[in-house]
Amino acid sequence: MAASMEPGYLLSGRYRIEALIGRGSQSGVYRAFDELLQREVAVKLFRDDPGNLDHTRRQSGEVRILAEMSHHALVTLLDAGADLSDPRHRRTYLVMELVRGPDLRERAAQGPIAPAHLALIGHDLADGLAYIHHHGIVHRDVKPANILLVDYNNDDRRPRAKLSDFGVAMMLGDGQLSGPAESSGTPQYLSPEQAASKPVGPASDVYSLGLVLLEGLTGKPAYPGAPIASAMARLLRDPHIPDGVAPKWAALLTSMLSREPTARPGAREVSLALRQEVISAAGRRRSIGTPAEAPPSDVAAANEEARMRAVERYRILDTPPDGTFDRIAGLAARMFSVPVAIVSVVDHDRIWFKAHHGTDVGEIGRDPGLCASAILQDDAWVVPDAVSDPRTLANPLVAGEFGLQFYAGVPLRTPDGYNLGTFCILDREPREFTAEDVRTLEDLAAVVMNDLELRLQSRSAVAAGR
Repeated sequence: MAASMEPGYLLSGRYRIEALIGRGSQSGVYRAFDELLQREVAVKLFRDDPGNLDHTRRQSGEVRILAEMSHHALVTLLDAGADLSDPRHRRTYLVMELVRGPDLRERAAQGPIAPAHLALIGHDLADGLAYIHHHGIVHRDVKPANILLVDYNNDDRRPRAKLSDFGVAMMLGDGQLSGPAESSGTPQYLSPEQAASKPVGPASDVYSLGLVLLEGLTGKPAYPGAPIASAMARLLRDPHIPDGVAPKWAALLTSMLSREPTARPGAREVSLALRQEVISAAGRRRSIGTPAEAPPSDVAAANEEARMRAVERYRILDTPPDGTFDRIAGLAARMFSVPVAIVSVVDHDRIWFKAHHGTDVGEIGRDPGLCASAILQDDAWVVPDAVSDPRTLANPLVAGEFGLQFYAGVPLRTPDGYNLGTFCILDREPREFTAEDVRTLEDLAAVVMNDLELRLQSRSAVAAGR
């Protein structure tokens, strides 16, 4: 049985137990007070079962994993130990940061979550999963009860999420394979490979996150029912995505919930897709006149305001055609043998083309523009086959008359770190893009930025001489 602790118990002479805040089959979680550092913490007390080697392995594995991880979307491990003051019970425990706020299961009980808020939550979680996957960890139990929504008790209305409970996580490459489905996850959120008791990898976490996001949008689980029936249902049918779900969400969830693990996007791709939805939503709110005093929904939205100030500083939007930039775009089209090359600037709600070779279009809306995604990162954003890439398959430029199938863009980055837009090339056929090709495109973007910097400095010099 799990060793319990009464309020007031002093664990290891340091942690004063206050109240039980959660219990699972193998552990209980208590709110406690660290008498040494004078702060509130969460204490996870493991089930006292010294003869069960599997439980012992899980405990040591969770300690090892959490000790090596440090990320804003993961619950932070502060301490670990064993209290031996009672000879009848060995109290093995973890001490973690106390996250104030409900878990996603409690929030979901109130009904569907607004897509804009869910995109923020999903972005955090996908970012955290990308981090642990990079370090060779698979969580294996991504579910609403293991997702904590942080309440910082301030005016920040942006929902923030942390992933907890690494009790059944595994490290890739250590010889472990997933065990039976019921021992490596929660039936309603298992991936098909978990349900079939097959080895799992990072794609399994992406599938489980897809089920969590779908439930957040609809307000009900995709696979309800008894554990065995719920676990096996996903082997027989794909989850139903209602017609009312926005096309971008539907496309992303469809890819995340593919029964074939290799067809799912990586956690980093999911994170980028959701971050783009956050930025697009912020742009839409501004375009329809959201009050200026409304707090930004995300740090990314606040950064977007600073980025737009940088765009305005260069005075490039809506300027006349320029032979210099037109020649650089034409050169890129010839070098890469593509029909379209563009020098773009990303505005609040549109993407404006400073130079465009191979198209007469001068601007497009920000939502369908792939350049709006490319500016969200510092390196190149390459989509070799857009019709099969979950980031772009629902994009109207891909699915519509234009028929875009290849995109490669590098940010036009200012010296102080803001991405004004992109230098990009497009094709109506899928194609490979090598590391050498990326470097060439980056060099062309650097030429564009160098010219913009010279023009800015010239204007500054003229203004100073007046």
